[in-house]
Amino acid sequence: MPTISKDTTILGYRRENGRVGIRNHVIILPLDDLSNAAAEAVAHNIKGTMAIPHPYGRLQFGADLDLHFRTLIGTGCNPNVAAVVVIGIEDSWTNKVVDGIAATGKPVVGFGIEGHGDHDTIKRASQAAREYVQWASEKQREPCPLSELWVSTKCGESDTTSGCGANPTVGNAFDKLYGLGNTLVFGETSEITGGENIVAARCANDQVRERFMFMFNRYQDMINRHKTSDLSDSQPTKGNIAGGLTTIEEKALGNIQKIGKQCRVDGVLDKAEVPTHSGLWFMDSSSAAAEMVTLCAASGYVAHFFPTGQGNVIGNPILPVIKLCANPRTVRLMREHIDVDVSGLLQREINLDQAGDKALECLLRTANGRLTAAEALGHREFVLTRLYESA
Repeated sequence: MPTISKDTTILGYRRENGRVGIRNHVIILPLDDLSNAAAEAVAHNIKGTMAIPHPYGRLQFGADLDLHFRTLIGTGCNPNVAAVVVIGIEDSWTNKVVDGIAATGKPVVGFGIEGHGDHDTIKRASQAAREYVQWASEKQREPCPLSELWVSTKCGESDTTSGCGANPTVGNAFDKLYGLGNTLVFGETSEITGGENIVAARCANDQVRERFMFMFNRYQDMINRHKTSDLSDSQPTKGNIAGGLTTIEEKALGNIQKIGKQCRVDGVLDKAEVPTHSGLWFMDSSSAAAEMVTLCAASGYVAHFFPTGQGNVIGNPILPVIKLCANPRTVRLMREHIDVDVSGLLQREINLDQAGDKALECLLRTANGRLTAAEALGHREFVLTRLYESA
């Protein structure tokens, strides 16, 4: 097992704004649902590019529209992306996304469909995409400090082995990365319920604590506005209950294990916001797997630890998702989805420190180019978080 230190390096891609990525994607990014077909046609024409379709983008407003733009711009800005072709139904909103991505210095161009139609748009966008993918193909990996790797985490399909095994494994790895000065994030606001005081006590100062409690209370207010205090149909899920988790408080105590024992909460992010300094951040985010991982990608994170008990198959188009599992049954039945088997932890074959090192070894290999199970299986779940109905 490699011992990580401040001298540990990875082979990454140094982007124009100085950030380090571990993938080199050229993405075709539709602004709205009407542009999905054109984006997918371009990706079909130009091998080595990837379209990221989604169902939203029309008649949104207010904070919901702001979040939509923040998520799309953040996705294009992610250091795992080398270049971007944006396609929208009209020019003004398309250009807003282009301008946001262009601020990083990376190649980006946009095309509006109105006044041109699909055929002309696909032709022009394909020409740009071909130039970008050939340009990106010459990019070379170079040694970069491990400390520059931004790492996120979220758990899914949790059971009793999650809180006792896989989640503490991530916590051990996070403690070691935190000591190096990495930028880390966790979230899942609903799954903090019952453990919010523990997180608040870990906040670095009163300002961070107040911001965290604001985010948590905002979520509670949303639940109350819908006139329900009963989350039993969703938190914990039926799968969680089948796996032995009987209350949301039990689930929260397991969830919090992912932030280890040494990490402080150094800052708080709203959905898809970008951290401004290193350390551990809390992001107000959904507990839905694809939504939260999408938000992490939009915030600029380039690798993701995903502990699972009963076997969540989530992936992401641009953010490599590393699956960890401590449930021997899941490892046996869903082996093709698991990157790090830490079932030996609960069988007393390895200790927590060794389990954390296994997670870090997989992180290093992933950063150096190894495909995760989700990448190899083609899981590219990209789900935008919505706040309101469309106007």
